[in-house]
Formats: sequence, C-alpha cells, structure tokens
Amino acid sequence: MKNLPMDLLRTFTTINDLGGFTQAGELLGRSQPAISLQVKRLEELLDIQLFNRAGGLKLTEEGRMLYESARKILEMNDAVVSQLSAPSVSGTVRLGTPNDFEVSFLPVLLSKFSRAYPDVTLDVTSDVSINLRDGYKKGSYDMVMSMDEFPEHGFADDDYIVETLSWIADPGFNLNRSQPVPLVLYPQGCIYRKHITDALNEAGIPWRVLYCSSSLLGIQSAIKAGLGISALVLNTIPEIFQAEQTYNNLPELGKVTIGFNYDQNSLSPAATLLLDFLRRGLKQSQDYPASLKIPSATGNSYLSAR
Repeated sequence: MKNLPMDLLRTFTTINDLGGFTQAGELLGRSQPAISLQVKRLEELLDIQLFNRAGGLKLTEEGRMLYESARKILEMNDAVVSQLSAPSVSGTVRLGTPNDFEVSFLPVLLSKFSRAYPDVTLDVTSDVSINLRDGYKKGSYDMVMSMDEFPEHGFADDDYIVETLSWIADPGFNLNRSQPVPLVLYPQGCIYRKHITDALNEAGIPWRVLYCSSSLLGIQSAIKAGLGISALVLNTIPEIFQAEQTYNNLPELGKVTIGFNYDQNSLSPAATLLLDFLRRGLKQSQDYPASLKIPSATGNSYLSAR
C-alpha cells in the first residue's frame, strides 16, 4: 500500500489554491524548481497527471479528485497536530463578529478550532460592526472582528486585511435610471450602507431604500427577488449575482478594512489561541479564498464582513 507524503499533498493543494507554482513556493518557502519536483514526485507516486498546463494551470479529473481528498487529509492532520502539540486549554471566549460571517468563512475556522481545542467554549454573537465595537468597549466581548474605513482605521499592524466593495444585483434585474436607485441595505451604522449612500449622494444620483435587513441571508434573498441592488466586499459575492465595481455606471464604492479589536494584556490563554487562529484564517482568506469557500443559502460565498 502506498503512503501519500503530507508535504507533497500540501504543496499540491497550495498550488491549486494560489493558482501557480511560483506563488505556492513563496508561501511555502521553497523555490519554483523544488515545487515542480514535488508535483512530479506526487504524479509518479500515483501514476497520474495532476495539472493540464496548456491554456492555464487547470486540474485534470484525477487532480480534482485528489484535491478534494487532500484538503480533508490536511485538515485532519493539522487538527491532530494542534491538539496534541498545544498545552491543554479550557474556558469560554466571547467573540463578536459581523452578521455576514455567519454564512462565510468563520464557521469553517471555528469548527477547526473546536476540534483542536475541544475544552474551549465559544460564545459567538453577531451584529453590525459599530455595535460590536461599542459592546467591546463596554466589556461584552473578549475580542471582536469588525469592519472599519480604509485607509483610516483602528486596527493594529498585521491585524487586518483590505477588501474592495462591489455592487451586486440579480442577473435578471434591470436598473431604471429614470427612477431613484432601489437599494437593499443593512441597518443604519453599517459601513456598507454608508459607502453606498455617500457614493450616490456625491454623484448626485437619487436613491431609496426598498428593503432593510440585519441578516445577510435576508439581503441576498431580497436581491435575488429583484427588489433592488446592494454591495458586498468583492470576494464575498455569491456566484449567482452580477458583480461590478461600477454597475450600470454607478460610482465605485472604495475599500474597507476587516480586522480585530482586543486588548492583548487582558486576553485569556483560550482567547489568545483563538485570536491567533482567526488571524491566520483572515490572511489565508486573502491568499487563497477557495480553500475557505462554503455554500451559502443563495450561492457560494467567501469571507464576508461589514
């Protein structure tokens, strides 16, 4: 029986996630020739071709089959290593997250964290970012993931990523420019809402709110029903929606930051572990979002926040 070396599987999945041998080498700390050699070793071991290199780097049918299994194998390996190599940690961590995270990458990360640290209880609350930060200041949370402006924001270095906002609409929706732009928005205080209304006001374009919801699923359902248009960070948009930064000649919406609010001196050991875990996940979502992609109610979405 053949054994598949873990380092070969990790190199293979990283190449596919990042879309290239050079990019994978930069992340894994190896040269491009070394990465190519590892792929060749894996192909020889299994006697298959993993990539179709003509016309772009695409997985073969056998490569797709291996990729799905390899990700599961690596996740199990990483969970076991984390659990056995880390000291026993217990306790409760109160985490505040934007509502959008409920159906994006966060459940995947928290599931991995819980498997690695089963004695830690996660108390997760979702809300708009402005409310989360207010709650953190009042002591309601140990840490908060939130969204802030770009480039001015309140996050420490290396504790945030920058995302681009994009208009979204149902493919069958027709925008009547003789009427105010119909909007599907989160409640007041949402940074998405501020960017949308500010951009339209500055461009002198009339608008009206047709639907308001604090739920991402509600927002997506209203857009799918054709009630209006909205905006999300670029790599969170479900595939079923039309996404453009200047949809129907509407103005661009700019960028935002997603990061963490916490006090390092007051974090418990369990909270510190969770913070490090989420930091890595947030950075990973920018490097190769496909690895954290999970289905939403109306399509597929990646990292999402507001």
